[in-house]
Amino acid sequence: MAAGDTGVSICSDALILLGAKPISSFNDGTDESNTCDRLYSDVRDMTLSMYPWSFAYKKVQLAQLITTPTTEWLYEYQLPGDRLGNPRAAYTSSVANSRPIKEWEIIGDKLMTNETTIYVDYPYQTAEFAMPQYFVQLLKYMMAWHLAYPITEQQDKASYWQGVAIGAPSENGRGGYFRQATNMDSFGQPSQVIDDFSLIAVRY
Repeated sequence: MAAGDTGVSICSDALILLGAKPISSFNDGTDESNTCDRLYSDVRDMTLSMYPWSFAYKKVQLAQLITTPTTEWLYEYQLPGDRLGNPRAAYTSSVANSRPIKEWEIIGDKLMTNETTIYVDYPYQTAEFAMPQYFVQLLKYMMAWHLAYPITEQQDKASYWQGVAIGAPSENGRGGYFRQATNMDSFGQPSQVIDDFSLIAVRY
């Protein structure tokens, strides 16, 4: 894990890649720090949402609400406040190798189902200290891409760092260092059978 990395250090390294001055904080009064402060959290969360990173998921039991759904479902549950996107899968047990259920629906920030107990796997806003080094490196390239034009006013630099981060337009955001990072991330994940990939079970 990248224990010494923070949002500030990631942005500072991205600025160095652009030939700009690093920052000491998000509020040190410079144009660079102001721009990083505005962009960093959005870029971090977007990057976390681009792929089911092994380190950025957790399983929790949802709290059943006392209100009754106005839909066909019997129960509703509050989704976690730190989630990024919708849960990947829902279960009625936290026991290892439990099979996910398929009858559930997300409406707003609630999960609807007929089950009386619900656990979910979901992507969350992972702190920098819990990110592996390959993801931190990807974030530096992503920040270099998004900072390039605001900081240097050079579109060719923005295009260059976009290519470094996610590849050419023909790769649909799945090339560049992003591909290398996802390959490294997959080494630590067990293979998944199709029945366990329950994005297909969510109703919208």
